[in-house]
Amino acid sequence: MDRLKALETFVAVAQRGSLAAAARAEGVVPAIVGRRLDALEEYLGVKLMVRTTRRITLTPEGNAFLEDCQRLLAELAQAEANVSAGGTAARGHLRITAPAGFGRQHVAPLVPAFRARHPEVTVSLNLSDRVVDLIAEGYDCAVRVGDLPDSSLVSVRLADNRRLVVATPAYLQRRGVPRHPHDLLQHDCLVLSSDASQTRGWAFAVPGPGGRRDLMHVRPRGPLDCSDGQVLYEWCLAGLGLAWRSTWEVQADIDAGRLVAVLDDYAAPPNGIYAVFPTARHLPRRVRAWIDFLKDHYGRAEFWGANKSL
Repeated sequence: MDRLKALETFVAVAQRGSLAAAARAEGVVPAIVGRRLDALEEYLGVKLMVRTTRRITLTPEGNAFLEDCQRLLAELAQAEANVSAGGTAARGHLRITAPAGFGRQHVAPLVPAFRARHPEVTVSLNLSDRVVDLIAEGYDCAVRVGDLPDSSLVSVRLADNRRLVVATPAYLQRRGVPRHPHDLLQHDCLVLSSDASQTRGWAFAVPGPGGRRDLMHVRPRGPLDCSDGQVLYEWCLAGLGLAWRSTWEVQADIDAGRLVAVLDDYAAPPNGIYAVFPTARHLPRRVRAWIDFLKDHYGRAEFWGANKSL
């Protein structure tokens, strides 16, 4: 048994979800893939996968083994890169994921330039608002926006993520300009549905005792809500109400006069835009190159428009 090939096959099947998909990717028949897995399980003396005609499910032992295999294969790829071409060139396949809206605007457009700088790196980009399990699904890096949950993952802050209350000039002329966060209760506000992320409401910094700034949350209401932030953004552009959006999404509209920011004096402190990856130890050169590339671009004031920070 070629143990390295067996490990690669096991990871491929686990990531793709079926023997057939892994076999197609390699250009072999599924029976060959099945024989490799059988030989690996016999060698280890443990069942790694429960295979049926419809699905493949990892056993607890298989889940644990998958993490070890992904780490070992990544370290092997790094070792190979270090000894070839003096270890100076980023190479290999980079799997990255990002939120759909942010990814379309600020990740996908950068990929061609990254490839031009690192032609020996191939890229798979997944755009999804689902929080991807990087280790279980075999991703090298995620771009994430907002407050990060506690986890064992490593993160690098790439930029600040400021959020503003915005509306069209026509809406503000029709309904008036809110002067305090409590005024939002008298306005048509476009809010994420209760099953989405802004369950505490919109955040603002208000004057507190001793000159400090205290964080407060307002739960505005209006005739329209949606679980999709892109829809809220489009409704806001249509003049249907006020929205609380990140500047990465609306700064170009503010610069062009299509939207106006209000309540700036009460803007909450920014959260972050992060690169997240499984481990900092033996970080593959292709991943480090991608993170450095994002830091370089996101660190430029002109990248985000006229506003010098997010």
